[in-house]
Amino acid sequence: MAYCSLSTIVSSRSSTPMASLSPAASLPLNSRSLPKSFLRSPTKGFTPCSIRFASSMRSSSRRFAAKAYLEGDLPLVGNKSPDFEAEAVFDQEFINVKLSDYLGKKYVILFFYPLDFTFVCPTEITAFSDRYAEFEKLNTEILGVSIDSVFSHLAWVQTDRKSGGLGDLKYPLISDVTKSISKSYGVLIPDQGIALRGLFIIDKEGVIQHSTINNLAIGRSVDETLRTLQALRYVQENPDEVCPAGWKPGEKSMKPDPKLSKEYFAAI
Repeated sequence: MAYCSLSTIVSSRSSTPMASLSPAASLPLNSRSLPKSFLRSPTKGFTPCSIRFASSMRSSSRRFAAKAYLEGDLPLVGNKSPDFEAEAVFDQEFINVKLSDYLGKKYVILFFYPLDFTFVCPTEITAFSDRYAEFEKLNTEILGVSIDSVFSHLAWVQTDRKSGGLGDLKYPLISDVTKSISKSYGVLIPDQGIALRGLFIIDKEGVIQHSTINNLAIGRSVDETLRTLQALRYVQENPDEVCPAGWKPGEKSMKPDPKLSKEYFAAI
């Protein structure tokens, strides 16, 4: 299997027709077996990141906003998201995706998955695609990432869902063959060379506002991702309010104040 380096990334709409790809280039990776340690703890090789939080407390607005200071190179909620530029597959074409292109324009759901042509992965990828319109209404782009090549992504997209494929998707699948993106977001399992199921919600300022990381066998919830995004947008639009547990649009929010918060508790 040949891999494209980032220096040879195709422009946003490649002029190279898919039919011109060599047969070997479009072969799926379904012959590759999963690592024997697929379910084991991925923490080997990582060291805890020491964090300290500085709360921003204004007399006029007691906002529960925390800024995280890292003593390492792993991203964390409250910090700027690591930028990247990589090749991706979208609408059965090769495109170039740069995270910073969304800065000031859109929220981003960035999610990592282990491998193409596997089992839990297609259920997540297609679920996000089927609900894409709901995220689009919230001015949000979805980006999927794995360490597979764009040729593997393309072959998987061209495989019918009933056969374990993806079919056409409404968002790009990014190729992280260098594993640099997975590493920069702290989801790479070094001795297996694949990513955990990490998901990050990035706001329009490029700040990571939410992250979840599942082990390999545990799929994620599109409903919860959407709910968290809605809550994030609400508190950013209403900076003097916070969202209690399980909050959904239309439900009562809370004032982060010892006295004013009693209005919420009295109402439940």
